[in-house]
Amino acid sequence: MDKKTEPDSKSQFLSITFKFAEGCVLCIDKPYTWTSADVVRKIKYLLKKAGLKTVKAGHAGTLDPLATGLLIVCTGKATKQIESIQQGEKEYLADICFGTTTPSYDLETEPDGNYPFEHITEEMLKSAMTSFLGEQEQIPPLFSAKLIDGKRAYEYARKGEFPEMKPSKINISSMELVEYNPPVAKIKINCSKGTYIRSLARDLGAVLNSGAHLSSLRRTASGEYKVDSALTINELLCIFDVGKYTG
Repeated sequence: MDKKTEPDSKSQFLSITFKFAEGCVLCIDKPYTWTSADVVRKIKYLLKKAGLKTVKAGHAGTLDPLATGLLIVCTGKATKQIESIQQGEKEYLADICFGTTTPSYDLETEPDGNYPFEHITEEMLKSAMTSFLGEQEQIPPLFSAKLIDGKRAYEYARKGEFPEMKPSKINISSMELVEYNPPVAKIKINCSKGTYIRSLARDLGAVLNSGAHLSSLRRTASGEYKVDSALTINELLCIFDVGKYTG
């Protein structure tokens, strides 16, 4: 290692380890197909490699594997903030595809039904969206992490079992149609914790006398945190790359 750069590398390394050990809130742009747990495991692995084996880490709100965007991860003492961060309103950009349904309400499973969609106009779509605004009860997808008698709902679903899904109270504060290129509508949604956009896609399709599933989802904000300031996994790796310093 070049002696001229060694002190700077050591300083950066100590600064990074101190911040993570004391506690910080990380905004991560979760990659497609990664689970939220995958991201936390990666961060714990990097912390361990940096000599921070006992530092806690946890995420503040699950994001489905087939969704991308903002995942908030807290480390150290900041893990105490997880519950309060989870309460923040969420913002999503969703692509909802009309004319086809799937058991999981997204692309995790193969289509199980085809429906007409040609009759759906932009005006009809905007009108239907207004009916979903405000507080309401929503039935979560069977293919979800909801607990039923101590087991995740998706564990039943993957065995072909269909336990009753109890509705949850949610609030949708706004829905904006960004564009509609039949059969796909891109919609910006602001909603409360616990809202399943997949279920919203299913219900929107039914209201419009069709069927629908979620074909793409990106979380763009959670409370005060925005995906625009989030780190990609590669950027996170670059930050921890300073941890190679062993001087």
